[in-house]
Amino acid sequence: MAADVDAETGTGTATDPDTVRVRLDIAYDGAGFSGWAEQPDRRTVQGELQVALRRVLRVDSARLTVAGRTDAGVHARGQVAHLDVPREIWAVDGDRLLRRLAGVLPPDVRVHAVSEAPPGFDARFSALFRRYVYRVSDAPGGVDPLRRHDVLWHRHPLDPDRMSEAAADLVGEHDFAAYCRRREGATTIRELLRLEWTRESAHLYAGTVQADAFCHNMVRALVGALLAVGDGRQDPGWPRRVLDAGVRDSGVHVVQAHGLTLEEVRYPDDHALAERAATTRRVRTPFRGS
Repeated sequence: MAADVDAETGTGTATDPDTVRVRLDIAYDGAGFSGWAEQPDRRTVQGELQVALRRVLRVDSARLTVAGRTDAGVHARGQVAHLDVPREIWAVDGDRLLRRLAGVLPPDVRVHAVSEAPPGFDARFSALFRRYVYRVSDAPGGVDPLRRHDVLWHRHPLDPDRMSEAAADLVGEHDFAAYCRRREGATTIRELLRLEWTRESAHLYAGTVQADAFCHNMVRALVGALLAVGDGRQDPGWPRRVLDAGVRDSGVHVVQAHGLTLEEVRYPDDHALAERAATTRRVRTPFRGS
């Protein structure tokens, strides 16, 4: 995240003339994974993909760098990762890689595009923003069984207009310490570009959360605060007061992971990729004001 997303360490821009940087566009159902990041004795998205890549490329190592590390249970339609492939292997296997991956990957993870990345591309550092959607249902009888893995059931009626009203006060660059799980040496300053709620169908609401990056638990904590407004437990000004206080509030509940989907990672035009990556790598300075 990561909020629910925490981008993993990037490897920089490939400069070795004997390698090709390859971009992978990825989708997965997070229900059966212990998140993106490779972990010993755990099934992870990164682990499954790297095993498949080593197999089809016939290489000893296939280390992926991802746009955003998703937590256990979080899904993705628009995840992006890169890896550096020996040029001679890419020349032979590049055109067949997509179909060969489809033949060896498990059905809950798919690579839907493979391409040679333009100069300066870094899946993590070149990104302009990540867009997530959290889906929640307040249907009296519960969630449609066919959506049980990607929609949260909320037991009380929700007012999406109240939630959007409260969300508007959180947009912008702030210190989101009140909505993040702190990690030593990591900043909690983020620029929240978009936060709003829409009705997708009767009793089904989608919360869109878009930012340059997220800190751990940030998205799910924000959603938890806004649900408290939507069902009337809190007033629309409460999430901003929590933000301004700068400390975790017992009233903010981090919602379950399965309602969250990474929908999109956006990158600048090719000529601006390297500059964007350099800008992102700079350590954020303490933010003053709000």
